[in-house]
Amino acid sequence: MIEDLKATILYAEDDEALSFLTIDSLGLHGYKLDHYANGASALKAFGKHKYDLCILDIMLPEMDGLEVARQVRKTNQQIPIIFLTAKSLKEDRIEGLKTGADDYLTKPYSIEELILKIEIFLKRKFISQQIEVSQMIGKYSYDHKNLKLTIAGETKDLTQKEGELLNLLNGNRNTILKRSVILQRLWGNDDYFLGRSMDVFISRLRKYLKEDDTLKIENVHGVGFRFICPV
Repeated sequence: MIEDLKATILYAEDDEALSFLTIDSLGLHGYKLDHYANGASALKAFGKHKYDLCILDIMLPEMDGLEVARQVRKTNQQIPIIFLTAKSLKEDRIEGLKTGADDYLTKPYSIEELILKIEIFLKRKFISQQIEVSQMIGKYSYDHKNLKLTIAGETKDLTQKEGELLNLLNGNRNTILKRSVILQRLWGNDDYFLGRSMDVFISRLRKYLKEDDTLKIENVHGVGFRFICPV
């Protein structure tokens, strides 16, 4: 039985067989997918319609998934983006995260794993929307609900994953957070490549917080990170 509509997803994939399987399977789980076989069409659709999440293949004709993500992030920092990438192209995963993607799946992937990632992102998005209290992180004001980090009148919009990582670090300020704990909590697994992905996000947060020299994300070699922040 098809469940009530859970979310509308922008799906860009040029593999016809894989697209049919993914659309059919996710439809049975209550998701509506707007499918496009090239990046240019997908980006055009994003500008016209409201989506809850994006799934982008990296190797797309006309405009690749990386460029689609870059353009999406110029207007929307909050929407979760999941990249699909060939297993052999590890460098694409890092590049994808640098463009603002929140997660990735390597091909071939299981539909069950894709659904799990979608549900995790949508659940976190719902929870973050319920948090309306802003708080101070050093000299910054952080708006949990809208994922906005503000200092001296300048505001930075965070992605959902960036916001989750900042929440986790801030909730454990001035104590050591093990790498394995962060990876399990936010990425759902602890392996080498996910660790590389996490380092990309840590670097982003360091850049965003640089205007307050009392804040520091300290690397504790071989263990994890300590978020130095005035109490």
